[in-house]
Formats: sequence, structure tokens, C-alpha cells
Amino acid sequence: MPTTKKTLMFLSSFFTSLGSFIVTCSILGTQAWISSTIVIRDSVSNGSVFITYGLFRGKSTQELSHGLKDPDKNFAVLGILNNSSPKTLHLVAILFLVLSLFTALLSSGFTFYNSISNPYQTFLGPTGVYTWNGLGASSIFVTMILFVGNTQSNHLSEELLQTLYPGVTSQGTTHSYGYSFWLILLVILLNIVTVVIIIFYQKARHQRKQEQRKPMEYAPRDGILF
Repeated sequence: MPTTKKTLMFLSSFFTSLGSFIVTCSILGTQAWISSTIVIRDSVSNGSVFITYGLFRGKSTQELSHGLKDPDKNFAVLGILNNSSPKTLHLVAILFLVLSLFTALLSSGFTFYNSISNPYQTFLGPTGVYTWNGLGASSIFVTMILFVGNTQSNHLSEELLQTLYPGVTSQGTTHSYGYSFWLILLVILLNIVTVVIIIFYQKARHQRKQEQRKPMEYAPRDGILF
């Protein structure tokens, strides 16, 4: 059976891993990733379109200085994107986020198992915890980079605009990233905290082993022979 200290430390890592899993689920499920304000003009109207979307769903609203305003539109991001580079990168970002979700689940399982057992020398021990958290943090960071690159370089919001409002011309776009996007940083922080807790446990374990060796190292030779 594991010691009380090991149980408490691995349970702490279990809760941070579980927190990472829950936050990643909320990131996947919410649509407050980005809000884009696009100035538009066509032959009969001009004004702005506000598009707020996440990985799967979004909503657009028009504000026109003159012209006939369209009703608000709810849309599926992947459903209205053409088979183009923005759609491909968006799919890749989703896949990396799902991978991060999977690694958070595995980290939760590994840390909980270590709190009730002693698979220390196998991959189920700290090595596995390090692996899954490192992979999870890397995956979700790649998701963050891909989403920003897709929005800024591939003009994802403008691509959505052209499908939602055919014929309008974009005069300029500004972006504001929402809480769903910034929660990625919280997931990375939770991955780091999980690893740090296990590192502290390993250091304490190593120090305890060193202290247990000292009585034998400094004992008188006659006493050892006896």
C-alpha cells in the first residue's frame, strides 16, 4: 500500500488532472472562442457584422447604418466552410484539442491509480504521468497556435462572412478572443502543476532513501562487522 504522503500527493495530481479534463470539455463545448467585427459594404447597405464562434457553433449579427438588416444567424462552423485551407486547419485544431482531452483523462487515471497502488517502476508510475501531461500541454498549445494562425493568416472570419452574406465586401476586421480561448492557458497551467507535484514527491522520496542509507554509511566498522 502507498504511504499517506504519496496518497495525498497523487490525489492532488488527480484533482488537477481532472480539472484539466473538465476545462478542456468546456473549451470544446462553448462558442466564446472569438468575436470578430467586420466592416462591410455592398451595393445597397453598409455597416458591421459581428461574428462570435467556437470550434463547432457560432452566431452572427448585423448592424447597418443604412440598408435592410438580415436577421441574426446561427451556424455550424464546419458546415458552412468550403473545402479550403481554413477548414482543414480548423479540423486539425479540433483533433489536437481532442487529443489533449484524451491525455487529461489518462493522466487522471494514472494519478488515481498511483494514489492507491505502487506501480512506481513501470510506465503506470510517474513516467506515465509526465508523458500524458507533457503531451496534453503540447497538444492544446498547438491548438491555440493553429486557431490564431487560421484566424489571422487564413482569414477564417472573413471566410465565414462570405458564406453567411454572399456579395458583401469586407472593409476591415478586428478580433477579440473570448474566455473559451483563454481557458487554454488554464489547462496548460494545470498540466504543469500536476507534473510539479509529482516532481516534489519524487524528490522527497529520493531524499528519504538517502537519509535511510546514512546510518549504515557512518556506522563504525566494528559495529557493521558485528
